[in-house]
Amino acid sequence: MGTGGFKMKVAYPTIFTEDEKNILIEVPDLGIFTEANEEGKRKGTLADAIEMARDAIGLHCITMEGNGNEITNPSKIQKIDITTSTFYENGKTFISVVDVDLKVYRQKNDMKMVRRNVTLPNWLNREAEAAHINVSRVLQEALMSTLGLAK
Repeated sequence: MGTGGFKMKVAYPTIFTEDEKNILIEVPDLGIFTEANEEGKRKGTLADAIEMARDAIGLHCITMEGNGNEITNPSKIQKIDITTSTFYENGKTFISVVDVDLKVYRQKNDMKMVRRNVTLPNWLNREAEAAHINVSRVLQEALMSTLGLAK
């Protein structure tokens, strides 16, 4: 587990199936289905497919954690039978592992603002208002600095 009870990194067996137009993606452990394509312009590349898989896994995992649920543990890649995958009959199918650094993913994508009640001495609050200082922004910057986090 990482900070705050959240997992830091995950890696899931992911099944890729190439058809004429897309690379179809399935993450069996999480029940995720997605695809890589360029809206009819060109077939998605493997790099596109891995990026789509990472995004889908990251979103799924931080949503699970945000709802207070445990993230499903990944299966061993050797235990996954690609012939039972949803898209197996659609084209050339292969399996790989896709990893996601959830801490990084969370920082880039979990931008929901949370209201916090902060207590300041009255004189300090008046000084900040007079100087037109955004106290929320200063607090965010101070927390990131104290925690050693990048923007």
